Amino acid sequence: MKIHLSSVFVDDQEKALRFYTDVLGFVKKADVPLGADRWLTVVSPEAPDGTELLLEPDGHPAAKPYKDALVKDGIPATSFAVDDVRAEFDRLRGLGVRFTQDPLEMGPVTTAVLDDTCGNLIQIVHSAR
Repeated sequence: MKIHLSSVFVDDQEKALRFYTDVLGFVKKADVPLGADRWLTVVSPEAPDGTELLLEPDGHPAAKPYKDALVKDGIPATSFAVDDVRAEFDRLRGLGVRFTQDPLEMGPVTTAVLDDTCGNLIQIVHSAR
C-alpha cells in the first residue's frame, strides 16, 4: 500500500494553483471542472507519477474552523520534504513568502513553516537520517 493522494483545504483554487506551482514549484497534474469547483491536483516535478496533492475547496462547514484552529495553534496542514531547508527558506522568502517559523534544527531534522496564502501553514523539512 502507498499514499496516492493527499489534500489541503484552500480558500481559492486558482490562487492556490498559482502559489503551489509558481512559488513552490509543483506542477499541475489534474484539472477537472466539477460545477463551481475543480478536481485540481499538483505533483512534484521530480515525481510526476507520484503522490498528488489535491487543492480542495474549503467550502464544507467544518473546513474553515479546522483550518483556523490549526493556524491559530501554529500547526502545519502538511509537510513537504526539501533537500536544504535553509536554501529553500531563502529562495521562498526572496519570492515574498511569509514564514511563521524560521529554519529550526532539531537533531537530525531541520524544519521551517510558511503561510501558503490560502489559509494553511505548510512545513518544509529535511531529515539527515
